[in-house]
Amino acid sequence: MTEWTYLLLCLVFLGVAVAVASAAAGVRSRQGRPAADGTGRLMPAAALAGFVLVLLTAVFDNLMIAVGLFSYAEESISGLRLGLAPIEDFAYPVAAVILLPALWTLLGPRRTQREAA
Repeated sequence: MTEWTYLLLCLVFLGVAVAVASAAAGVRSRQGRPAADGTGRLMPAAALAGFVLVLLTAVFDNLMIAVGLFSYAEESISGLRLGLAPIEDFAYPVAAVILLPALWTLLGPRRTQREAA
């Protein structure tokens, strides 16, 4: 049986996020709405949010590891680090930036025919 590593777990999270985002893109195209909400603001906003989340993850993960709040089993991580933080820690904010707008699209309010005209 395959041993679960942080990298494998991250790949599962990222795969789910990409699958949901693909479904959301399909919904948007069937509704005749462009992927970037027609205003061109969705992608830049998501990129900015992703940058901020990755930056905050780098700062606070490094601080928490440095003061000993938690640690990682070396055999369960890839060994690539940004400071003290394993690179795997950065998959979660990236998955959030992919997943949350997709969920907003899938679960948000629907446009009526009158609004679409």
